[in-house]
Amino acid sequence: MSHPHPSTESSPPENPYALFEKWFHEAKEKEHSYPDAMTLASVAADGRPAVRVVLMRKYGNSGFEFFTNYNSAKGQALIAHPFAEGNFYWKSTQKQIRISGPVVKTSATESDEYFQNRPHGSKIGAWASEQSAPMTDYNDLEKRLAEFEAQFKGREDIPRPPHWGGFRINPERIEFWHEQPFRLHKRFVYIRENDGWRVEWLFP
Repeated sequence: MSHPHPSTESSPPENPYALFEKWFHEAKEKEHSYPDAMTLASVAADGRPAVRVVLMRKYGNSGFEFFTNYNSAKGQALIAHPFAEGNFYWKSTQKQIRISGPVVKTSATESDEYFQNRPHGSKIGAWASEQSAPMTDYNDLEKRLAEFEAQFKGREDIPRPPHWGGFRINPERIEFWHEQPFRLHKRFVYIRENDGWRVEWLFP
């Protein structure tokens, strides 16, 4: 007996990125803020799970990218244990997508390109914030901001800090979830197999 296509679509694409793009654009049209917010789970240095929200800045066949301070707790965890899972949940569309797989740094060129497109204040902040490190109070950050504002005064081409750049999740699994009445949700997963993907239904 043949199985129905695992989607609300009449014929879901073989490549899950096409379906991600469709769902993501639906969310962008309906979400009032941050449709690109991705809950990121990683393994901390002590082996415990660590979760936080980051902004997904690029996606495609090569994976899902976000940017951060490599010296932060998050950055160090991903370098030590280069695997992660990201989760998108959009209440407005009643849909959720989970991506999981190995993590690699983006190239210096890719990180430079994204950094140069950031607002001036965000560039200064990347230099000033020793992300995850303790500070006495908020004045510590304000002092460092003032120092780097002075250092880069009048410059448009603020360089990317060497400790700042991107990570890319290369998914091995991409799970799609669509809310249904009585918690009988539609749930299916793409599993990478060589150069292609296998699709499986999952009980909700």
